[in-house]
Amino acid sequence: MKHLFPSSMLLPFFVFCLAANLIAQTQVKFLAAYKGTPFHDGRYFDGAQKIPGKVICAYYDLGGEGVAYHDSDAKNNGSGALNPANGTYLNEFRMHEAVDISYTKFKLDPPIDDNPYSKVVPPAGLLYVGWTEPGEWFNITVQVAETADYSVDLLYTSNRGGAISFDINGAPTTGPLTIASTYDAADPVAWRQWHHWNIARDLARLHLNAGKNVLTIHTVTQGQMNYATLDFRKVD
Repeated sequence: MKHLFPSSMLLPFFVFCLAANLIAQTQVKFLAAYKGTPFHDGRYFDGAQKIPGKVICAYYDLGGEGVAYHDSDAKNNGSGALNPANGTYLNEFRMHEAVDISYTKFKLDPPIDDNPYSKVVPPAGLLYVGWTEPGEWFNITVQVAETADYSVDLLYTSNRGGAISFDINGAPTTGPLTIASTYDAADPVAWRQWHHWNIARDLARLHLNAGKNVLTIHTVTQGQMNYATLDFRKVD
C-alpha cells in the first residue's frame, strides 16, 4: 500500500498534527478554567460581542487584573482623570478599572478626533482603549456564528507605530502584527498625534470555532496606541 504523502512529508505533517492537537487541548483547558465574563452595564447588556461584526475594545471582559486584563498601573488615565468624573456615562466609563479608556470627541476648538489629519473619521462618542504599554493585554469574550476564517480590521491611532498580537482561547495565534504609525508632522498640535485615526485593514486572519471564544489582544512593542474596534468578516 502506498502512502498518501511522500515520505519526506510525513514527519512535517505529523509535527503539524501534533501541534494542532496541543493547541486545541490548551484552548479547551483555558475556556474551562477562565473566570472572566462578558462585559455588561446599565446600557450594554447584550452578552458576548458577536462575530462577524464590530467588536468594541473598551467592552473587554469583567474579571479584573490578571483575569480579564493586565495593565501597567492601577490608575485609569482616561475615565475619571483626563475625562473628569462629572456624572456622565462616557467620562466615568469603567473609571475604577485599570485599563485606560477614553472616547472620541467632536466639534471642539481645536478639533480633536474630527481633525483633518486622520485617515478615517471615527464615530463621535466612540469608546476606546488607550495609554497602552508593551506587556499589557485584555480579553474579550465573543460569540462566533460559524466556524470559519475571519479577517480583522483594527480602528486605531498610533503616534509611533508598534506591534500587537492575538491569542485565541489562551493559545498564541498570530505573533507580532505591525501597526503603522499615524504620526503626521504637518499637524501643529503636538498632543493631537494621539488622535489621528486609521484602519489597519486585514491586519490578521483568525480561524475561529463556532460558539464562545476568548480573544486576547496584546500590546507587544512601543505602546501609545489607541484601540477602538475590531471588525471581523468571514473570509470566503
